[in-house]
Amino acid sequence: MKTSIQGVRAINKLLPHWKGTTIRFRYRSGLPLLATMALFCLPFSDGSADSLADPNAFKLGPGDHIQISVFGEEDLSMEFRLNDTGTLNYPFLGELKVEGLSVIELEQLITSGLKGPYLVNPDVTVSIREYRPFFLHGEVQEPGGIAYQPGLTLQKAVVLAGGFTERAAKKKIMVIRSGDGVAKPITLNDPVEAGDVITVHQSFF
Repeated sequence: MKTSIQGVRAINKLLPHWKGTTIRFRYRSGLPLLATMALFCLPFSDGSADSLADPNAFKLGPGDHIQISVFGEEDLSMEFRLNDTGTLNYPFLGELKVEGLSVIELEQLITSGLKGPYLVNPDVTVSIREYRPFFLHGEVQEPGGIAYQPGLTLQKAVVLAGGFTERAAKKKIMVIRSGDGVAKPITLNDPVEAGDVITVHQSFF
């Protein structure tokens, strides 16, 4: 019962940050539902993992599925999945470079572009329908792409991947961040970012 209460509190902590966001959980064959739900019972980091739950801190990138809504203007309300160039073609404004922007910054960009020539006072809302995945390879039970969720730490990501294999070197895990290209060490308590490529190396002992 105590674990269940902790899980509910953890979910409640994240819910305000997920408002307006569609979250798709990855259920895996062979991974019990209880194990998937257990990731919500894991302790939260006091560091940057919590800051990633803030939609203003998240930066858009290729693969993100976003929804743009303009109040009272159905022709200007639409959904996009960002392409590999991180751009989208929007009515009246043409091609917009949105990679690296937060949803708030994109709202401001579209609002400023529409205001005046096209609309008097546009009310623009941008939300993320689905985050681009991150990738967990190496010594985990089910390696591959996993749908990103705000607030994820590596420890929770490993749960989503079915856990470590018996030969996993838990202190020898590397991550390559989008736009970086350099492999760096990552610990279980560190945050996972959308687009990360994480490799759990094999232990030889």
